[in-house]
Amino acid sequence: MMQVFHNKSKVIITCNKRLSPYLQDEVTALGYTIVRAFATGVELNITLTECIKLNLNLRCASQILYSIKSFKAVTPDDLYKEISAIEWEELIDFSGYFSVTSNVDNPNITTPLFANLKVKDAIVDRMKEKKGIRPNSGSDANKAVVHLYWKDADADVFMDTSGETLAKHGYRKIPGKAPMLEALASSVILASNWDRKSPFINPMCGSGTLAIEAALIATNRAPGLYRMNYGFMHILGYNEEDFFAERRILKDQVIKNVDLKIIASDLSEDAVEVTRRNAKTAGVDTLIEFKVCDFELTPVPEDGKGVVVFNPEYGERLGVHSKLELTYKRMGDFMKTKCKGYSGYIFTGNPDLAKKIGLKASKKIEFYNGKLDCRLLEYELYDGSRRAPLIEA
Repeated sequence: MMQVFHNKSKVIITCNKRLSPYLQDEVTALGYTIVRAFATGVELNITLTECIKLNLNLRCASQILYSIKSFKAVTPDDLYKEISAIEWEELIDFSGYFSVTSNVDNPNITTPLFANLKVKDAIVDRMKEKKGIRPNSGSDANKAVVHLYWKDADADVFMDTSGETLAKHGYRKIPGKAPMLEALASSVILASNWDRKSPFINPMCGSGTLAIEAALIATNRAPGLYRMNYGFMHILGYNEEDFFAERRILKDQVIKNVDLKIIASDLSEDAVEVTRRNAKTAGVDTLIEFKVCDFELTPVPEDGKGVVVFNPEYGERLGVHSKLELTYKRMGDFMKTKCKGYSGYIFTGNPDLAKKIGLKASKKIEFYNGKLDCRLLEYELYDGSRRAPLIEA
C-alpha cells in the first residue's frame, strides 16, 4: 500500500512570479530545508503529513504538490500507460470525486485539456478495473486533485495537497474593486520589512487587503484559521487528527494583546465598509482604525517610525490620465509633509505615473499583479535634512 502520508517524496510549493523570495523565508522559518528554489516556488523532500503544516501556515504560496511518480513520456499514449500503472485505488476513494490540473509544454499536445483528459481516463480506467466502479471527475478543486507537470519528455504526477489555491486566505468574502491578491499583499508587507509593532498606514485602502494582512501578520494569525477544506483531506490515509492538532497550534500561537496602530482610509464609504466587514471576518476589525476621507486627511501618528503603503490605481499603460498624474503628485507631497520619519511605499504598475510622485525611490522591488509588471517603490522619508537617495522613481 502507498504510505504517502508517511513516506518522503519530492514536494513542490508553487507561488506567483516574484513571490519566491518571501515564500523561501516562510518555509525556512517553519523549520524546513529547501532542496531547490526557483522563480515560481521551492522544492522540498518531506512527507504528505508535513504538507499539512505548510498548507495551514504559508501566506505567499499557491499550491503544495506531493510527487507520486516521475517518468518519461513522449506521446499521449506514453502518458496514459504510465498513469495507468499508478495504484490510484490506494490514493483516491473509488466512490469519490477528483479533478485534474496540469502544466504542459509538450510538442505532441496542442492543449493542456487533452493531457488532462488522458490523465483522467487513465485513472478512471484503472479504478474501474480494480474496483468495478469509477469515481466522478470534473473541474472543481474542492476534493482530490491530481496535477500533471509535463515538459518535453519529462513528466511528474502529483497529488495537489492544497486543492483551492492558498493565495486566497479565506476571509475576504466581499472582494471590492480590483482587489490585491492576499498572497501578493503579504509579500508586499514582508518586503517592506515592517517591524509589526510600529504604525502601519494604508491610505486608499480599497477592499483593505493590505491593512488586514498587516493585522494578521502582526498577531501571528495563520491563513489556516480561515479554511476547513484542503486537497490532502481527500487522499486515502488522511488522519483528521493531524489537521486538528496543527490547527490547535495555530490558535495557541495567536498574539491576543497587541499595542498596534493600523489605519485604513479611503474616500469611498463603500470601500471602507467592505474593508471593515472583511476585517471582521478575519477577526482583526478591532485592530484597525477605519477612516472615510481623502488620503491627504489620513491620520499619521507622530510617535516613532512606521510604514505607509499606497496601492493606487495604475491607469492606462498608454495615455496617462491627468487626474491620476495629480493623484500621484499628491501622494508624494503627502508622504513628504505628513510622514516624516516613516518608510513610504507605493505599489504601481505604471512607471510613467511613478515619475509624478516627485520623490527619489531608495529601492524598486519587482512584483507582478496578475500579468502586469509592477514595482513596490520605497521612499525613506527622513525627518530632518538628511540627503535623499539618488535613485530616480
